Amino acid sequence: MHVFTDYLWFNTKSRQEFVRITDDVAAAVKKSGVREGMVLVSAMHITSGVYVNDWEDGLIHDFQVWLEKLAPGGLPYEHHRTGEDNADAHLKRTIMGHQVMVPITAGVLDLGPWEQVFYAEFDGQRKKRVVIKVMGE
Repeated sequence: MHVFTDYLWFNTKSRQEFVRITDDVAAAVKKSGVREGMVLVSAMHITSGVYVNDWEDGLIHDFQVWLEKLAPGGLPYEHHRTGEDNADAHLKRTIMGHQVMVPITAGVLDLGPWEQVFYAEFDGQRKKRVVIKVMGE
């Protein structure tokens, strides 16, 4: 089995941001030379995530509104007693997930017709990364 590792780096302009990374993941798969296998895409920070869903502005807005209802910013979370102010970001990341596995078939991502890969940032404006681990033959 062949294994290839690549990284994506982010420094978002806003605290919360959703970034489509499908093309970046596809480029890593192509660079790896893997024809049949899987690619793991994983956020390497505890306040950011990776997920697969539709690339539609209304849906992305709906995710942001929904997450804010589930884990509102500005509440007196216990975590803030440590001096941090980002407990809501940790909770939002847990809800959205921190990684995805995508199949590779004939050298390309084997996604459904509307599926895209996204990086979700919940405590941004500083340098963070995502690992892309391509595995297969």
